Amino acid sequence: MKRIPAILIYAGAAMHAQQRPLASLPYTPSLEPAFVDKAVDPCVDFYRYACGNWNKINPIPADQPRWSVYGKMAQENMQFLWGVLEEAAKASPTRTANEQKTGDFFGACMDEAAVERAGAGPLKGDVDAIQSITALKDLPAVLGRLHLLSARTNALFGFGSSQDFANSESMIAFASSGGLGLPDRDYYTKDDAKSVETRAKYVQHVARMFELLGDSAADAAREAAMVMEIETALAKASLTTVELRDPYKQFHKMTRAKLEAMTPSFDWAPYWKASGLPAPAMLNVTEPAFYVELEKQLKTRSLSDWKTYLRWHAAHNRAPYLSAAFVKEDFDFFSKHLNGTLELQPRWKKCVKLVDRNLGEALGQVFVARTFTGDVKGQALAMVSQIEKAMEADLKQLPWMSEPTRKRALEKLHAMVNKIGYPDRWRDYSALSISAGDFAGNVQRATEFESRRQLEKIGKPVDRKEWFMTPPTVDAYYNPQTNDMNFPAGVLQPPLFDLKMDDAPNYGNTGGTIGHELTHGFDDEGRQFDAKGNLKDWWTKKDADEFIKRATCISDQYSQYTVVDEVKINGKLTLGEDVADLGGLILAYNAWKSATAAKKLEPVGGYTPAQRFFLGFAQWDCGDERPESKRANAINNPHSPDEYRINGVVSNMPEFAKAFSCKVGQPMVRANACRVW
Repeated sequence: MKRIPAILIYAGAAMHAQQRPLASLPYTPSLEPAFVDKAVDPCVDFYRYACGNWNKINPIPADQPRWSVYGKMAQENMQFLWGVLEEAAKASPTRTANEQKTGDFFGACMDEAAVERAGAGPLKGDVDAIQSITALKDLPAVLGRLHLLSARTNALFGFGSSQDFANSESMIAFASSGGLGLPDRDYYTKDDAKSVETRAKYVQHVARMFELLGDSAADAAREAAMVMEIETALAKASLTTVELRDPYKQFHKMTRAKLEAMTPSFDWAPYWKASGLPAPAMLNVTEPAFYVELEKQLKTRSLSDWKTYLRWHAAHNRAPYLSAAFVKEDFDFFSKHLNGTLELQPRWKKCVKLVDRNLGEALGQVFVARTFTGDVKGQALAMVSQIEKAMEADLKQLPWMSEPTRKRALEKLHAMVNKIGYPDRWRDYSALSISAGDFAGNVQRATEFESRRQLEKIGKPVDRKEWFMTPPTVDAYYNPQTNDMNFPAGVLQPPLFDLKMDDAPNYGNTGGTIGHELTHGFDDEGRQFDAKGNLKDWWTKKDADEFIKRATCISDQYSQYTVVDEVKINGKLTLGEDVADLGGLILAYNAWKSATAAKKLEPVGGYTPAQRFFLGFAQWDCGDERPESKRANAINNPHSPDEYRINGVVSNMPEFAKAFSCKVGQPMVRANACRVW
């Protein structure tokens, strides 16, 4: 086995002690033979073969629940932005407006002494407003204001704007479920020992937060138990994560009068007024059964109960921005207990993330100008074009799809829009006031700015040029309602997209990602939207049944994989991502073969071109995860664990078996391979 260079071992072991701002992004190739563990048979466990040494030299940092190539890249991007923000934080008459806002936000966040002096002070306005409630009729106005300022939670319910499922050109009001402190409704309903333990620890956490607000231990325990009762009732009336994958289950368009009749105990007029929103004529109430339960709770609970419940959610919402006691208590439950994270993140990470979240397109302009150089955009678009041609060829020859459905599928493919790198039009933050030395105030104003921006969309045309990720983000997405793929500049960097590398690993890596996002347009959820993004059934019944049969093969396959202990993958929850992983890599492989058909491909570094393709694919996903995080993600994460995103895919591809001379009966060769696209 090739010896791992000492510098790589040192870099992995010392990574956290040496964190510092970066003047430029480091280079890691998209295929690194040193990461391969040749002691593992690729036909038995391809993920461990391709990533075994990466995981050894990149242990999970103490401040992370999991670690991966994506996570490492995201941290390096943050370290680069750290340097940008440190410079921007220096007061100067030559600073641009964006530099002033991003720099002052970052500087105020980094001033821990000032945050400690403020203590729980930033909560006073919320608590005073809640305490001013003297009758149930007062609650909606207070809640409307709290929702404007709530970046982390939506007490009682959620309210905002989204694209009309029936008219993809228009934005309408959405009233959704909400009101929970735990990450998912299943935390309140599952009866296994771990879930019971988590609920008990959650009640203890809520009680300790009430004590930090000044309540006695006895009062805090009683209040926490009551909060748990309310949240459990709301959770039981909410859809499961699997049910939420069906857009028809979330589309219940109704008049304002019908919503008001459904919840007579809640006066909507002052809620909308406090939100700065004209009363909407029509809304989408995503979960009517939830609002029936909400009305029941409003009628039966005391006013004191609701004031206590709102105090908890106010504290929960602002805890990460308060003094150390609140931050630690919040961390101990949500990060340490739920995800197994050992240590708080260093302050600089928290502050860079907050600037990126609240002023992401102001900060992103600098990131793009300094890192998204050369012909990266052109090369990425060329690869997208090749993979779209592969999808077109696949659609034209699918034996199980009838001509009427095939025609509509091709219309959807040809209508798909590709967004590469960054928005065509940058967001305007001129109306947002950011002040040096006012961390909590900056967070509140930025949250309100974004809340109002979202609410102001109601009744207006859809902005199809808008991005829902910031340029430095190491990720990508497909939006079925706008029928577009989005690849931020942050994900188009080595080792994911490497212009120094040959086509094989690039198509296996970024090509697989492009194919993945494209396939989302035709997965179990995306296929239900048409070329314009309307929720519309464009499938014949026979074709839909054929799709479901093939998708069920994948769901059944992944449901057999163990996540941790006794927990299996919920194949119905991960179906869309699993379909996209497999379909995306098949498309990338076919596109790579077409793109290089006229070239004579030779082995490189001891690996054939096909082997390099599959190694490039596997090495985008190298990583590891703590057991607690695996358990938490099994509940509400639609992605399968890393190893199954690789092994589950290649075991269905005869091209992989041929590349590595795998035989029938070996683990990486499924006897009954699954395939949708």
